[in-house]
Amino acid sequence: MRENLAIKVRVALVRKNMTQSDLAKILGISGAYLSDILNGRRKSEKQIELIKKALNIEDDN
Repeated sequence: MRENLAIKVRVALVRKNMTQSDLAKILGISGAYLSDILNGRRKSEKQIELIKKALNIEDDN
């Protein structure tokens, strides 16, 4: 995951008063898997799109 998008996710989580665990539950994935995606250890375009949709984040490609 690109660094700027990871930052947007973290900012959105703070603004929504959510944790990564909360987001992981919404997405139906483990917290560890979400962490791996956010830290760039795993690449899943499908999950990235779901994360952006869940947090209403637009990617500025």
